Amino acid sequence: MPRLCVLLAAVCFGTTGTAQALGPAEASPLSVGALRLLLGGVLLVALAHLGGHGLGVRGLAGLRPRGAVVAGALGVAAYQPLFFAGVRGTGVAVGTLVALGSAAVLTGALALVLGTRVTRRWAGATALAVAGVACLALAGGQGEVRLAGVLAALGAGASYAVYTLAAKRLLDGPHPADTVMAGLFAGGAVLLLPLLLLVDLGWVATWSGLLTVLWLGAVPTALAYRLFARGLRRLPAAEVATLTLAEPVTAALLGVAVLGEPVTVGLLLGGVLVVASLAVLTGAGPRGRRLVEAAA
Repeated sequence: MPRLCVLLAAVCFGTTGTAQALGPAEASPLSVGALRLLLGGVLLVALAHLGGHGLGVRGLAGLRPRGAVVAGALGVAAYQPLFFAGVRGTGVAVGTLVALGSAAVLTGALALVLGTRVTRRWAGATALAVAGVACLALAGGQGEVRLAGVLAALGAGASYAVYTLAAKRLLDGPHPADTVMAGLFAGGAVLLLPLLLLVDLGWVATWSGLLTVLWLGAVPTALAYRLFARGLRRLPAAEVATLTLAEPVTAALLGVAVLGEPVTVGLLLGGVLVVASLAVLTGAGPRGRRLVEAAA
């Protein structure tokens, strides 16, 4: 079940690009990202209250360790602008590849630095997944490699890795999953609030704009990260980061089914490689499961 929760979260994440594509053309990526995080944070706080896990001043003060709370909130806040800056600076294909691929690899590397073992099974699955993401990204257009954009995308990947490991540290404690997610996303939303003063928000007043924000805040943020937390609580952070690479497969399928994008050899090969990598992690026999679980 924890792996299924992470995979369902990745499916929710994968709807982000399609939702943005169907939204108003004048909606800037930064404004969409900031509003998504703001609404998602509000919904996560509300869900924590409904679940009996209040997040008043006392609730926030009770989250420990404080360093993990700060790191997690910074990771959540930094990912949005860095990812969009990477995509803008070096193209959607290269930016997506660098951000998503580096997130999985950096999560494993940071886990090693922090003293958590990772397995050869995870390394092989991650290599397959990153190769698959490369095929998916390049199938959408080559893009021009620019250093500034690549560095921003790497920053997005590092931010995601920091957030994942910080959330894992908090979830390993006594705190309910809803409280952890609400606390981190509320903190990240507060940090991004100044961005809303710098961007045009007129598009939100349209029906398509409002629906876009509601979907992004509710499904790929609030719902997705509740599922993500339930999986992360019981799985190694490195494995979770690799499992979430199901996101670009979902995005590619939606691109074909909803946006009418062409089916290419790169798209098919990328999908097969990512699905194969997920099968390595989720379809292991008893011995394989013990190896993965030993990394926790």
